[in-house]
Formats: sequence, C-alpha cells, structure tokens
Amino acid sequence: MLQSQATQTTRQDLTEVILASKLKKDLTYAQITEGTGLSEAFVTAALLGQHPLPADAAKTVGKKLGLDNDAIALLQTVPVRGSIGNGLPTDPTIYRFYEIVQVYGTTLKALVHEKFGDGIISAINFKLNIEKVEDPEGGSRAVITLDGKYLPTKPF
Repeated sequence: MLQSQATQTTRQDLTEVILASKLKKDLTYAQITEGTGLSEAFVTAALLGQHPLPADAAKTVGKKLGLDNDAIALLQTVPVRGSIGNGLPTDPTIYRFYEIVQVYGTTLKALVHEKFGDGIISAINFKLNIEKVEDPEGGSRAVITLDGKYLPTKPF
C-alpha cells in the first residue's frame, strides 16, 4: 500500500544517507539509475526526496547504494515535495534558474497561453532532460528540455 509522508524530515534524512553512500561508492546519478527503467532526472529527484520510486526501482537503487530494507521502503513513500525554502534561493546554480524564470517567466506564460489557451504545463505529467553539448564558440552549453503535459483550465 502506498504511504505518504507528513513532513519533509524523514525523506531529508534519507537523502543525506543516500548522498553519503553515493560519495563513498563514487557513483554518478546515471550509474545509480541504470536498471531502473526510469529517467536519470526522475531517479535523481526521487533520491533528493521529491518523488516516490516504484518498488523494483527502489530495490535496484537501494542495492547499489547499500541501503537497508527500511530505507528502500521509505524511497517508495510519497514525499512532501518542495526542495527550495521560502525566499530567494542562495545556491548560485538554483538561483540562475530562478533568474531565468524572473526574466522569461512572463514570456513563457504569454507563449503558452497564445499557443494552447488558458491552462498550465504539468509538473506531474512531466519529463526533464539535461544534455551537455559543445559550444561552437568554445566551452560547453547546457540544453535543458522541460516536457510537460498541457492541462487546460476547465470552467465549472
């Protein structure tokens, strides 16, 4: 039976255990994801306390990280989502995403509504992909694809 958490504390504590094991075993998120049948972004979000993992994926991940049965069971529970507290994010990487939304948020909203109508892009029925590509002008570029289902507003 699927269980839900009441606070973020338990999953945050598990995240600390997971990150310590990931470091100790020198694993990447891609390596941890292998064999789960899920995307690297989804498994990473789950390991950081933002999604439950299906039982088979939780067992696969748990074995790689050396987690006990209680931790594997906890990975399958529905978390209290949200990883950024109230106020401005202080981590520079996270802040840059906040900055992108500050600069382009109204543009994204205007274009979504113009192309789809009144509604939202789902973060539940959603896919995320991050790729590193070479920049022809030198260095690297991050290509981030946010792929969410459009959900129209329904009058009632």
